[in-house]
Amino acid sequence: MRVLIIDPDEARAALVAEGLSEVHPLEVTRASTLEEVEADLPRLAPDVIVIACESPDRDTLESLRETSQINPRPVVMFVDRSTPGLAEAAVQAGVAAYVVDGLAPGRVRPVLEVAMSRFSIMQRMRADLEKAKADLASRKTVERAKGLLMKERGLDEDAAYRTLRKLAMDTGRPLGAVATDLLTFAGVLKGDDK
Repeated sequence: MRVLIIDPDEARAALVAEGLSEVHPLEVTRASTLEEVEADLPRLAPDVIVIACESPDRDTLESLRETSQINPRPVVMFVDRSTPGLAEAAVQAGVAAYVVDGLAPGRVRPVLEVAMSRFSIMQRMRADLEKAKADLASRKTVERAKGLLMKERGLDEDAAYRTLRKLAMDTGRPLGAVATDLLTFAGVLKGDDK
């Protein structure tokens, strides 16, 4: 397991590392700030990022949000103290586990395991949501293309769908892509500037 520990306090970072001592194989990289290793994250490719600090500041959370969008990784944050709204801001920035005043070597590994599982579940849910959105958009496009064929060629709905499906099969392309092309070409022929 590759773990990146972000902590300006060496003693606190050592507690995190101690909590992972039974994990094999283990590769630990430590940095004082996220900005210090931000450019190296793709090369380091940590399985999990552990941020330990007194209290997270807005700059750290914003940097974490940007990093998570580009290179998503499970993030665990151990903080000594928190103020109202910081836990929510941390979760919005991509933190999978936010632990207040609970950094003890015996808790590190279980918290990391839960955070990694939660991260994995959330990634699958995001992928499923994106696929559902794409499928819905494709269906809408197919419906519009069917409507165009029905209007322009005088076909019924089943015949319009069969025409689209045959064209998709003949060209080896997805139905949604064929429908998009048909709508685009129809727009060009009508002189639409879309």
